[in-house]
Amino acid sequence: MLNFLGLFFWTTLTILVMAAALRMYMRRKELFASNVPALDDNAIDTILEIGELSIDEDEPLDLEEIDEEEERFWTESWDEPEEL
Repeated sequence: MLNFLGLFFWTTLTILVMAAALRMYMRRKELFASNVPALDDNAIDTILEIGELSIDEDEPLDLEEIDEEEERFWTESWDEPEEL
């Protein structure tokens, strides 16, 4: 009986560790796959002609808009907390 419980315990533990490792592997794969820039034929031609490639996927930040939103945030009036 004791051997059966030990076998059941170690089998369950092994399955849980394998499931955790597989889940971690899938998360890592998704994380690194999202950071890879997309290269097409035009990008490869640019690399062959110039020797380098610059890909801007995100829009540049508008610093004036950021300053305006920050100023609006700090000048906004806040409700005082209610005392219970």
